[in-house]
Amino acid sequence: MAKVNRVPSRNIDRWLWLAGVVVLVDQISKWLVLAWLRPGESIHVAPFFNWVLTYNPGAAFSFLADADGWQRWFFSGLALAIALWIVRLLPRHSGDFRLSLSLTLILGGAVGNVIDRLRFGAVVDFIQWHAAGFYWPAFNIADAAICIGAVLMVWDQFTGMPAGEKAEKPPTPGGHA
Repeated sequence: MAKVNRVPSRNIDRWLWLAGVVVLVDQISKWLVLAWLRPGESIHVAPFFNWVLTYNPGAAFSFLADADGWQRWFFSGLALAIALWIVRLLPRHSGDFRLSLSLTLILGGAVGNVIDRLRFGAVVDFIQWHAAGFYWPAFNIADAAICIGAVLMVWDQFTGMPAGEKAEKPPTPGGHA
């Protein structure tokens, strides 16, 4: 009888579920903020943190926010292309927890912000950190997921094992494990 080689599971369902949770938490948080705040309104939460409702038609840190409107479709298309690329890439790395988690966070964040761009023509931002009179640009849950995913991806690249290297223990002298 011929031996059947089994391919390791390429199931990405758990990663897609997690991306869906990121999108859901992002959209619920934005729905709550839109119900509670008016644009430009700010609520002091702590000495370093405010809730503030802003709409960002640009990308990170309001990049291209002053463009004529084409950026809405450009950033939506770019995010959707990245999302599709991630969905195609995940099966090859579904067993690599850190890389899959980073890709999943980026996927969920990208989809969450695309929903805003399609609904409002801009991304809803509401989290504002500040210190010593310096205010960071407002952001949202999707932005945070993308940033955490990017940091995890960089960390994975610097701390992961080189390609082709196995995580097995080397044999001990005498052949005993």
